[in-house]
Amino acid sequence: MLHELGFGGMLFSPMVVFVSIALVLTFISGLVMDQLDLRRLIWREAWFDVGLFVCYLALAVYLFGSWI
Repeated sequence: MLHELGFGGMLFSPMVVFVSIALVLTFISGLVMDQLDLRRLIWREAWFDVGLFVCYLALAVYLFGSWI
């Protein structure tokens, strides 16, 4: 069960942490794909980035959901 995170007297959803993790991982993956010139193999880059973000978000919730 996910519980709120208290910070400075305010309560935050744990999804704030999970979304932040997923955004960072998506950004790093994009940089790596640009360096390796793998973006040219992707047909719809925006949809690929959204799908990658959703996969990273699901992975973060799966791995860290029981800790928070």
